[in-house]
Amino acid sequence: MVGCHLNEDDNKPSFESDWRSFRAKLVANEKESSSKDSSSAWVDPDLDHPPLLVTIGDKWAHTIHEPEKGCLLIATKKLDGVHIFERTVILLLTAGPIGPSGIILNRPSLMSIREMRSTILNDSVEFSDQSLYFGGPLEDGFFLVSPTNDEDSVKNSGVFEEVMKGVYYGTRESVGRASEMVMRNVVKAGDFRFFDGYCLWDKEQLDEEIKAGYWTVVACSPSVIALGCVGNVGLWKEILELISQ
Repeated sequence: MVGCHLNEDDNKPSFESDWRSFRAKLVANEKESSSKDSSSAWVDPDLDHPPLLVTIGDKWAHTIHEPEKGCLLIATKKLDGVHIFERTVILLLTAGPIGPSGIILNRPSLMSIREMRSTILNDSVEFSDQSLYFGGPLEDGFFLVSPTNDEDSVKNSGVFEEVMKGVYYGTRESVGRASEMVMRNVVKAGDFRFFDGYCLWDKEQLDEEIKAGYWTVVACSPSVIALGCVGNVGLWKEILELISQ
């Protein structure tokens, strides 16, 4: 799926690969339009192209109706008191009919992978000093990588899956390839965040939980879940503030 934007030279639509950003502009445009008095709005009947979209910042978030790969599940107050999921922000890595899966982004750990004696990395020394985050109640290992240098090598590796623009994920099985790329200076060890555990639903189960009001489904810009934000306990509140703007 692709969006389009207006070319500055001829005001004709051209395609844009980051469709999430385009959709966010549409949402922002709709909000701005609805905030104005429709009775005072005048539309030129001879206008032969869509109006320019409002500008959105680098950091944005808005609600969506259905879960999709790369979206966030934001725990509502109905989950207050549920220790594992209270005020969590979950990034969905997959959203297909087989079963949506994701990792919790805002459960920090004060210990490194070495200190936790985790087997997630199969003794990979390149990452042993990295912090290990709690990703969910089910046992397995995942990692996020947001390359600061050679993104094409990550994107075209055939090992890592793109979850949103500039953000990829890998599994326990792909840690060896990640370690090799760090040794070759293709990516940096600091470009990775590692998670012990993950979350998994049946498709019907997640749909029912959303309808029951346990989760708010949110699309966001990559900057919202930048690796520097991973483990930030204030991420839940920040996203709620973004979607209320």
